[in-house]
Amino acid sequence: MPLATPILHTARLRLRPFADADAAPLFALHSSAYVLRYWDAPPWNERARAERFIAVCRQMADEGTGARVAIDRVSDGAFIGWCSLTRWNPDYRSASLGYCLADAAWGHGYATEAARALLQWAFDTLDLNRVQAETDTRNVASARVLEKIGFVREGTLREDCIVNGEVSDSWVFGLIRREWRPSAVPIPTR
Repeated sequence: MPLATPILHTARLRLRPFADADAAPLFALHSSAYVLRYWDAPPWNERARAERFIAVCRQMADEGTGARVAIDRVSDGAFIGWCSLTRWNPDYRSASLGYCLADAAWGHGYATEAARALLQWAFDTLDLNRVQAETDTRNVASARVLEKIGFVREGTLREDCIVNGEVSDSWVFGLIRREWRPSAVPIPTR
């Protein structure tokens, strides 16, 4: 069943489906070794990866398995990253949250704001009961984002991946619908 990729607005951000024109800024984001230093995949070295990423975003929506949205800053329209709900399981009413933002956008609350908007849509529209997220145990900034929006650290996956040639642990976080505290500011969907 197709899953309509949402267009969401917050005070400072616009979350929207990816467009072909996003390939260049998406490639810049994912080719940064600094941005991806805690990822279990190396930085991209060819622009075609960005085009395939966008195609996969559309395929997820068409197949009803997830939604990945581009994040634009309202003040200047700049693409600053993306946020996603993947592994959507309608039977279990669950999904996994992910996000990636350019380092120039770090420390401004954008990841928290974008994730909160996508979660609001997920709980209201998809009627999810549980959302899970994982982060490298060294990525304390990402762990703080998750905790700010209500996720609870549930455990550690020991040596579950290799990041930049180094065996790494991941923290598993979960957010249950009954523990979700939506933002005081409504997030309209267009």
